[in-house]
Amino acid sequence: MKIAVIGKGNIGSGLNKVLSEAGKDVAAFDKDDNLEAAVAAADVVILATPYGAAAEIAKEADFSGKIVIDVSNPITEDFSGLQVGHTSSAAEEIAKLLPGATVVKAFNTVFAQHYSNGLKVAGQSLQTFIASDDEAARDTVKAIATDIGLEPVDVGPLKNARYLEPIGFLNIQFGYVFGKGTDIAPHWLGA
Repeated sequence: MKIAVIGKGNIGSGLNKVLSEAGKDVAAFDKDDNLEAAVAAADVVILATPYGAAAEIAKEADFSGKIVIDVSNPITEDFSGLQVGHTSSAAEEIAKLLPGATVVKAFNTVFAQHYSNGLKVAGQSLQTFIASDDEAARDTVKAIATDIGLEPVDVGPLKNARYLEPIGFLNIQFGYVFGKGTDIAPHWLGA
């Protein structure tokens, strides 16, 4: 399976690093690279970009037949709330932009720093919550998550991203606004 990570920022670089260390056939790309060729060669595409970049990226390549993992949290510019929420989600809006793709929401509650720190807090593996309307795509992403050291939690259909994105926002609030730092992560006990 070939994986293309679109985005070379902290999250994209972190995901590229742990996927490579897990033996995955992965490469990272950004807006200066040939995204059309990168997407064409991939089976799975990880959008490790801000939510606002999705519309432009959708125009750069044909995502038909691809599993597309959205890791974004649609946070406002001033970090005061979400741009999309409760009646839709960033993931659902991205699915509308990529009608031939299978969109999966995952990895949005994992701070970038965790990718270089072993994906654990206090010895406990971090969880990632996975939503998609396609069960086989959820299974693929659960396997990827397990391979890199995360504990995958299947949360059902893509519409549940409406609840995952506020958890991502709250995690950011705890980490940066309330001063808890980035060595934190949400965890669903018994999941």
